[in-house]
Amino acid sequence: MSERILITGASGFIGYHLVKAAQKAGLEVDAAVRPSSRLSHLSTLNPDFVTLDFGSKESMVRSLEAGQYTYIIHAAGATKAKSLEEYNLVNANYTLNLAQAAEKADIPLKKFVFVSSLAAIGPADYHEVRLFKENKKPNPVTAYGKSKLLAEQYLSDSILPLAVLRPTAVYGPGEKDLHIVFKMLQDGLDMYIGNNPQRFSFVYVTDLVNAIMLSLQAENKTERTYNISDGNVYGRYELADTFKDLLGKKTIRFHIPESVVKVVANVLELAYMNSEKTPVLNKEKLNELTAPNWACSIEAARKDLRYNPVYNLKTGLAESMDWYTKGKWL
Repeated sequence: MSERILITGASGFIGYHLVKAAQKAGLEVDAAVRPSSRLSHLSTLNPDFVTLDFGSKESMVRSLEAGQYTYIIHAAGATKAKSLEEYNLVNANYTLNLAQAAEKADIPLKKFVFVSSLAAIGPADYHEVRLFKENKKPNPVTAYGKSKLLAEQYLSDSILPLAVLRPTAVYGPGEKDLHIVFKMLQDGLDMYIGNNPQRFSFVYVTDLVNAIMLSLQAENKTERTYNISDGNVYGRYELADTFKDLLGKKTIRFHIPESVVKVVANVLELAYMNSEKTPVLNKEKLNELTAPNWACSIEAARKDLRYNPVYNLKTGLAESMDWYTKGKWL
């Protein structure tokens, strides 16, 4: 009988690729999804679907014991919310509940992987020439990042065989946020906020998933947190320039003053005040988009996890654009 893995957030962008990779590795996959989740894209993979009551540790203990999981990957979380309290509930409190349930449950658990975010420690100053490491003083600039940091703090004293992965901006087939940027570029618009220089990092979803899968088998360490990127540092124009080179597009590059974008973000927040949805652009997102430096070190992941990213921005975008084009997303 093969080992069984629980993947939360399985219906999401990263979750889909995790289910696919876990099945390829020969694991029996339980995909934890919400009752309202869209599941059609998982139909060809056909995992066993389960639902978890993240608000009840007792209920989750029963669910975990029923599944007898060897591995748990907690990739579920809120990327859009109305308040810090809402982010904290989903991203931090629910993570703590699942971890405590896993500690209490009678299961053959070998590894609990929490998919955090580089947003948890926030950006560095642009003039910091060194790639920042996992021990950088946390300075999250968004409520999302603060909630992920809180989750990490909740897990810091855990007795679980734990690995915490902090991916930078993740892209690849099925990703929706950067897809908005790609649509604008396809329409000939190459827009930037302000004129300040920036450093970025990216990771292709296949490399991220590989890092997560490697962490399942890695020896348990005292230091259990790892930054994940493709190992490169990119200037603020490289994403657009690579896209244009790959698709042979011409665009008009222009810069909008940050003060103007702040006004737009405020207006959008007011417009969505009574809506369950959140706008694509808000003050939180603006903090992230204008941050000066997301260039992180992945040496710890290289050493402990034997993580060796395969894709750089050009090769990852080439594969992504092929998918987006064939799927008529572009």
